[in-house]
Amino acid sequence: MRYTAKTGALVETNASCLVIPRALAGEIGDALGARQAVERALAATKGKPGAVARVLLDGRPSRLLVVGGEAPGEGRKERKEKRGEPAGAGAERAFHKDVKAAAKALAAEDCADAAWAVDGFDAGGREACWKARTALAAVSAATYRFTRFKSKKVSRPKLRRVAVHSTNRSGVRLAARHATALDAGLALAKDLGNGPPNVCDPAFIAAAGRDLAQSDVTVEVIDEAKMAKLGMGAFLSVTQGTRRPAKLVVVYYQGAAAEQAPIVLVGKGITFDTGGTNLKPNAGMGEMKFDMCGAAAVLGAAKAAIAARLPVNVVAMAAAAENMPGGAASRPSDIVTTMSGKTVEILNTDAEGRLVLCDALTYAERFKPRAVVDVATLTGAQVVALGSPASALYANDDELADALLAAGRTTHDRFWRMPLWEDYQEQLKSEFADMKNIGGRSAGSITAACFLSRFANYPWAHLDIAGAAFSGSDNKRATGRPTAALFQYLLDAAAGQAP
Repeated sequence: MRYTAKTGALVETNASCLVIPRALAGEIGDALGARQAVERALAATKGKPGAVARVLLDGRPSRLLVVGGEAPGEGRKERKEKRGEPAGAGAERAFHKDVKAAAKALAAEDCADAAWAVDGFDAGGREACWKARTALAAVSAATYRFTRFKSKKVSRPKLRRVAVHSTNRSGVRLAARHATALDAGLALAKDLGNGPPNVCDPAFIAAAGRDLAQSDVTVEVIDEAKMAKLGMGAFLSVTQGTRRPAKLVVVYYQGAAAEQAPIVLVGKGITFDTGGTNLKPNAGMGEMKFDMCGAAAVLGAAKAAIAARLPVNVVAMAAAAENMPGGAASRPSDIVTTMSGKTVEILNTDAEGRLVLCDALTYAERFKPRAVVDVATLTGAQVVALGSPASALYANDDELADALLAAGRTTHDRFWRMPLWEDYQEQLKSEFADMKNIGGRSAGSITAACFLSRFANYPWAHLDIAGAAFSGSDNKRATGRPTAALFQYLLDAAAGQAP
């Protein structure tokens, strides 16, 4: 998708389709000589957030999409903020409904290009740049299709170009540039997440990482032989039962001076998780191809940062492995030695994500990182606690936690901070090793984070995205989350607004 910025008279943008808020309907209808057609379309549409009225026109533009609630003077009631919400939250919530509905309608139109007027939309005081970014992200989501394995040609949205229109030219130009970069990153994250596990295996993840290499991007793929030399006993314990060798993919983007400490993103990349010896039940087993969505998200965020040429150094690490049962697979009660030298008693082979991540977190130390964020579909307990609207956030650094929370709010890809208290560490005590890999039934997401915290000797945050990584009921699909929030965090860090 190509995103651009436009200023000047909206009706002179020469786009096939115009997307406007209801507040501008009369003005634009008059300018196009189509006032009656616009009024008829509005009369047939309820004036509430998420409503879209479609108007067909002669010439160019050939159609008009009028979006959202009633304009001032049409009897609109003032939105009341809910208790505890900041001012403007109600309008922002309505704006999200508007852009999602408009993007879906736009993707269904028979037009290759469109112009979107962002100024007239009420988003609770948000600036044009934010409104444009949000609108274009909605277009990316609405137009994405995964059709690689369809034997017959599948109809795809005709839309190829979207211009955001505003009087704030510099703001929307920046938004269009960032949205284009994020579109590429999200497409990569979703493509990897949606890929079948017989294709998207650790070697495939490694190839995707290598594809990011260019003049200021170096890529290293650490194989099992090197993992053994590094002492990654926890990582290797996960991959013992499969014929598909594990890979630790390390993508280094140097967007700033070499002496500037990098931000390290670490993603769990279990390309299929049977549970190993602790075999999962059949129900939901097909969802386990999504257990690599953490790795997909960090590679997607890295691709977006590279495409946007962000002035920041980034290391994206994908810890890719397959967790299968077999004659050589790990057993409950096995004890392994991690790269850090600490020992782990494996009491559940289905708690494998933390085993690959702990060694990856130790490996991250060599980069002398500014901050480390790991991303993982780690626990079902996170889904029980928060569902899909928010991912769980844990951190040993308040400034880093605040920066990630802010990035999540900006992109509407939200996090909720969870406790990382010493009290929960007690559940990981082992009679035979330094720790167990599970802490029991209670507080499962928290004890998993506590386990990882033992290997993070730097400013660190953990994002448990088990509920956010994929959506749908019968036809499940990768969401790409939290690629957008990670990209926003990198944007803020590049601007000196995040650690």
